[in-house]
Amino acid sequence: MSRTTLLQVGPLMPALEAALREQHELLRAQDIGAPTPLGDPTAAARVQAVVTSAPVGLPVAWLDQLPSLRVVSSFGVGLDKLPLDACRARGLPVGYTPDVLNDCVADLAMGLLLDGARQIAAADRFVRRGAWQQGRFPVTTRVSGKRLGIVGLGRIGQAVARRAAGFDMDIAYNNRRPVDGVAWRHEPSLLALAEWADFLVLTVAASADTRQLINADVLAALGPKGLLVNVARGSVVDEAVLIAGLKNGSLGGAALDVFDDEPHVPEALLALDQVVLTPHMASGTHETRQAMADLTLANLRAGLAGERLPARAP
Repeated sequence: MSRTTLLQVGPLMPALEAALREQHELLRAQDIGAPTPLGDPTAAARVQAVVTSAPVGLPVAWLDQLPSLRVVSSFGVGLDKLPLDACRARGLPVGYTPDVLNDCVADLAMGLLLDGARQIAAADRFVRRGAWQQGRFPVTTRVSGKRLGIVGLGRIGQAVARRAAGFDMDIAYNNRRPVDGVAWRHEPSLLALAEWADFLVLTVAASADTRQLINADVLAALGPKGLLVNVARGSVVDEAVLIAGLKNGSLGGAALDVFDDEPHVPEALLALDQVVLTPHMASGTHETRQAMADLTLANLRAGLAGERLPARAP
């Protein structure tokens, strides 16, 4: 393949960046808030592909400044920060990396659920600070046999459900429409699902329609014994309402891998012991990240060759 000019938007895993640099002329974009992708308009005019990631995306205002662009390849499954409509209007294919991360995201969702219910991280802190010498750790909540509500039964949601079945959990889900071929119960009302569930796991895609989908009414329905687990996107939850509910006891607990303004986590969440926090690491295993990088490169190669992308965004 000839050395084409690529625009890298935001940080990428070192091995992926090295592969891009080896095969192409790799230019680094300016800050995502800048009005132009590059300080040099001549260089911008040479760019034939953009490689970015789901958390960073691509500003729609940059597209008109990249007249030679032929493909956008994104490392990640989230599509909310990519200018899909504008790319469709130009006939630009947009690649992303679904499926290869399903298992690891579902694994972490179950890990967060177990930690949130059994308070594993809090118990670890309890032991480390020597509190065990003064008394026993408070009793926690059983997981096996409980009711699990899943918001968004896509590929990841189904992987979570299969894992929860191993804990003999009663499983129901909320989707825009029932999913064919699954045994779990579809609950068309999100409020009813939250009221029924002991644990509510979020695996729904981020979009304008799902922004703050988990609002005060949903959290109140989940209730003072309920646990919210979020491996979707921070924007799906009204974070201020979540914090208020955790503080006043109207929500039992939360286990969160994603936040509204990453990497900034509200101080109020850091101070709450009934909250488990991880740094958006659900897909962060060596195996999955390599598979994501491979698919990012495969999408890029196909787009530059004018071929069908292995994983094209809808």
